Formats: sequence, C-alpha cells, structure tokens
Amino acid sequence: MRQVSMTTRNELIRAISARYRQSDRPDKGRILDEFMAVTGYSRKHAMRALRQGLPDKTGAARPGRRIYDDAVHEALAVIWEASDRICGKRLKGLVPVLVGAMERHGHLQLTSEVRTRLLGMSAATIDRALQPIKQQATGGRQRRRSVPTLAVRRSVPVRTFADWHDPSPGFMEADLVAHGGSSASGSFIQTLVLTDIASGWTECAPLLYREQQLLTEVLSEIRKLLPFALLGFDTDNDSVFMNETVRDYCLDQAIVFTRSRPYRKNDQAFVEQKNGAIVRHAVGYRRFEGIPAAAALARLYASLRLFVNFFQPSFKLAEKERQGALVRKRYHPPATPYQRLLDDSRVPAEVKAHLRDVFLSLDPVQLLQQIRTGQARLVELADVPVTPVAPSDPATLDQFLQGLRTAWKEGEVRPTARPKPPVPRGRRRPDPLVAVTAHLQDWFKAEPWRTGRELLEKLQETYPDQYSERHLRTLQRRLKIWRRDAAWAMVFGSSDQGSVPAEP
Repeated sequence: MRQVSMTTRNELIRAISARYRQSDRPDKGRILDEFMAVTGYSRKHAMRALRQGLPDKTGAARPGRRIYDDAVHEALAVIWEASDRICGKRLKGLVPVLVGAMERHGHLQLTSEVRTRLLGMSAATIDRALQPIKQQATGGRQRRRSVPTLAVRRSVPVRTFADWHDPSPGFMEADLVAHGGSSASGSFIQTLVLTDIASGWTECAPLLYREQQLLTEVLSEIRKLLPFALLGFDTDNDSVFMNETVRDYCLDQAIVFTRSRPYRKNDQAFVEQKNGAIVRHAVGYRRFEGIPAAAALARLYASLRLFVNFFQPSFKLAEKERQGALVRKRYHPPATPYQRLLDDSRVPAEVKAHLRDVFLSLDPVQLLQQIRTGQARLVELADVPVTPVAPSDPATLDQFLQGLRTAWKEGEVRPTARPKPPVPRGRRRPDPLVAVTAHLQDWFKAEPWRTGRELLEKLQETYPDQYSERHLRTLQRRLKIWRRDAAWAMVFGSSDQGSVPAEP
C-alpha cells in the first residue's frame, strides 16, 4: 500500500483524535485498525498519536533578537551616503571614525541608544539594513600605445606582483587613466595615478596632454603632497614612462624605477584597482579636453585625495593559498591609508603627528560636498569642444547635509555617473502627407468620427495612384494627435498644449 504524506497523517489526527478519545473500547479498536491501515503506524504509536493529538507549535517570538528601529536606519543611511556608498564590510570599520568626525563638526547628533546600536551593527546587518535603500538608489577602445625604445626598456628592471615583499611606505605604482570618452582620437586629458603598496595611499593629478617632460613636472608636484618620501616608481611599458626623461629623473632623485611585464596587468594590481575604484568611480568615462577641464579635475582631486586617504577603508591581501584549482585568499581588516600609516612602525613619529592634525581638521561631509560640486562642473565640461562654460551655483554645506538623508531616493547621486540626457528623435524622412494635411484636417473637423482607413480611402479617391496602404500607419498617428488636441480643446477651451510634436 502506498504511504500517505506527513501532511495527510496530521490532517487525519486532527480529524479523528477527538472522536477517538470520546469512543468506547470496541469503537476505539475499529478506529485504530483503520488509522493503522492508512498511515502505516504501529499500534502503540497510533494510540499515542490519537490520544495526545498534535502539539501546538505556535510559540512566542525568539528572545534576545536585536531590533534596529527607524532612527538607527536613518542614521545608517546618512553615514552610508557620507562614506560615498561603500559596502557594509568597509563601512563597518569606518562607522566609528565617520560618526566621530560628523559629530565633531556638528553634522550629526545621535542619542546614546542610537549611537550604541549603530556602532554595534555587524557588516552583514549593515548590508541587510541598506538593501532596500540600495535598491532604490541604484535605479571603448583601449588607449593607443606605442612600443618604447628597446634600450630604455632593457635599462629598467622588471618587478612583478610577487616581488614586493611588504615594502616600506614610499614604493608606489603609477598608471595613466585616459579621459577620451568613446574615441581615442585627438588630444584629451589623462590622469596620473600613484598608489602606495604598503598603505594604499593614492594621489591623482591631471595631465593636459601626454608628454614626458610634463609628466615629470606633475610627478614633482605630487611628491610635495605625499606624507612620505617617494622611494620607488613602478609603471607599465607605456612610452610616456619608458623614456630617457623619466628614467634620468628617477636616477637624479634616487628613486627606484621599475616596470611590469608587457601585457601583464596583474603586475600592477594595486594601481589598476584604484583606477576603477577612485578615478572611474569619481570621474566616469566621459571625454575631457582643454585647460578648463584640467583645472576642474585638479580641484576635484584636491578634495578627493583627502576623502579617499582619510575616510575610505579598503581591503589588503594578507595571504593567498592555492589548493589545486581552488585559491583561498585572506585579507587584513578594512582600514584607511591614514590608519595603515599610523600602524606602521616604519613611519616617523613626526609624520604620524602631522597626519593626526590633518585628520582632526577634516570635515568628511564638506569634502564630499566639494567632490559633488566638482563632479557637476565636470559634467558641464564633458563631451563638448574647448569653449568657456559658465559654472553652476553649488549647494551650500547645510543643503548638502540635508540632502544626505534622502539622497538614496533619487538614485545615482554622482553627476559623472549619470547617463547622458537622450536626444529627442524627430522625423528622419520627408512627410508624405505634407501636401494634403490641410485637406485631411478639414475632413477631420467635418467628420471627426472617421477612422484612419476611411480617411485613406477618401484620400485615394481624391488623389488616385498617389497614396497606398503603406501610408495608413502615418495617417493613423496623425489622426491620434488631432483627436488629442480636440479633446484638450473641449476640456480646457484651447488646443494649445505647449510643445506637442506634429508627428511622433
């Protein structure tokens, strides 16, 4: 006999348990026999099940479960926006720092209970709490490279990803990020990116054009901003790096100059990651050219370098183990470049003291507002010829802070990441009804109930061999517009609806 499901057995117990308990001995025996034949239970188990019935599984709520109310969620949304929307694992380590900085500058006032709960949230809880907010908020050709001279390449040693071996702060990887948009033709701005291997400290600077002497001058200006001395300069095989000018500059300044293997981007994994996480994230993929765009990029990077290096935690690989085809990676806890420099015993005490003073003077919300203002200015200068553009009025710091509470409702907040506004598509072919539009309008006003096919048949009778079935759809669209205008005139007394196109 085929066994019944557990659900059916439970339904049988609910149906006959009460009748079983109220029956006499002979009736109980007959009920047991039938119940055992259907369910397959043993006699003792069947007696126990019918005598006791099904237990009530409705219990109280699980004790000890932490509840985060709307106040905690609202504070978390503000913190997430102020961190430039980083993930929960990175945000977990930044919450104490960012809360302290925002409270210190008067941007955030939290009660002790909300502050305790916010600081106690785990990374997984942060991601779960931000999930609905993130859901609502998220509503090219490769750069041309010429082959460097063989003599310079032979004089520059190769350094791979596995050759770093925990260097002291000052050994940096460098790369260029092209801002040519969808075309690599012509002259456009490029960004020089330098990333420290030990701490992840990153500096960016715009290059008006690709030129080796200009690169060394920009590199000298970047060195003035670094909190440590530049000890190593590791680049790819681009000709703007592989030349005698850059090589001799490094020799004169006692900088170790190395290069990666050709076509092995993983040799420069540190700076390649920053190209996307910092430059493309903040600037986007639009085309920028000319002095005004270069100046706007320089102002943006002046605020971005402080925000990234002091308030943006990142992961750093601790070790990697290969087990056959499986690679297991373990990372250090997320930390900002500033925190890594403070924890590094090789950094002098006076450098750490200077970094602490700079950190205490920084306002992360103000820096983020300056970044958004710079991004909005870049959008005005993107994809246009080199002509002066009047800057727009940026929002005040108080207006920007108020917007952090509801910015996630507006979708993408980075101006450089928003898509280009679509260009309205107009008629691309000559209007086939332009010669008879006046006649069609007179017929429509006289008999507005006529369909498009009836008007086409009348048009064919009036103008033989000029209009065929392929004009039916155009006439129907035209008729739809006229009926809409007529309905508007009946309701509002005028057929003027503003900018209504004559043909969809």
